[in-house]
Amino acid sequence: MTKEREADIAGHYTDGALFERLCALLATDGADPNHPTLADLAPYDQFHGRAFEATRELADLFDPGPGGHLLDIGCGIGGPARYLADRYGCRVTGIDLTEEFIDVARRLTDLVGMADRVSFELGNALAMPFDDDSFDGAFCMNVSMNIEDKDGFYRETLRVLRPGAPLVLSELASGNPAAIEYPTPWADTEAASFLVSVEDTVSGLQAAGFHVENVRDATEANLEFGKRSKAMLDRGEKPPHRGVHLIHGPALAKVATANTAKGIISGNLVPIEVLCRKEV
Repeated sequence: MTKEREADIAGHYTDGALFERLCALLATDGADPNHPTLADLAPYDQFHGRAFEATRELADLFDPGPGGHLLDIGCGIGGPARYLADRYGCRVTGIDLTEEFIDVARRLTDLVGMADRVSFELGNALAMPFDDDSFDGAFCMNVSMNIEDKDGFYRETLRVLRPGAPLVLSELASGNPAAIEYPTPWADTEAASFLVSVEDTVSGLQAAGFHVENVRDATEANLEFGKRSKAMLDRGEKPPHRGVHLIHGPALAKVATANTAKGIISGNLVPIEVLCRKEV
């Protein structure tokens, strides 16, 4: 990935005022921005389909124990990393291409008192600053849509995992990429969107050296989540997933989420959850 491409992708997610916007939103929720809880942050710090619900299900696939060390690839502002560290008492390291995400992730982690277990590094998923065989497991939620070199991404992830360690991916695959409407939460145009089919995802992971244990089509789960969220809005309540609005603002978020929903309903976008493992 060129430096220009890195800057374009990172720029899609950042404007320099993310922490201040989050604090203001927490205050309107009745939370103390200076002493937030994980529950206070959950509507905002889970920037992926089905938000905290999906993170909780992903966590069910891990059992790292208090001595385990997990890697969050494309960590955003750190919500999933903090949740897994809190749930299991393990260590989690997050990596992301967007500098503002890393800054906010560190500040929030300090505020909730978890800096001894959760850390964040600025970096590229295609060239991670970690030694071989460093991690007991890795997860990646709605990230690889921005990665063109899927083979390089899978190989690099394999490199930093210990033998037998799991990798869990929660991503959007393509049913018909030509029919996807933009903007979306991950890209303003198709120039920064690199979707592949479910079959190509599986074959790419296998070619890199992963054993694919399970592939779940999460279309129905996403549609049901959308119905519940709409019902909450219709009742005048805040929806459970407010991360897209936090990062992109209400106007862009409305269009981006609508385009994603249309894509999933039509089958042009296929939400999938993949559990695979580095061969022993």
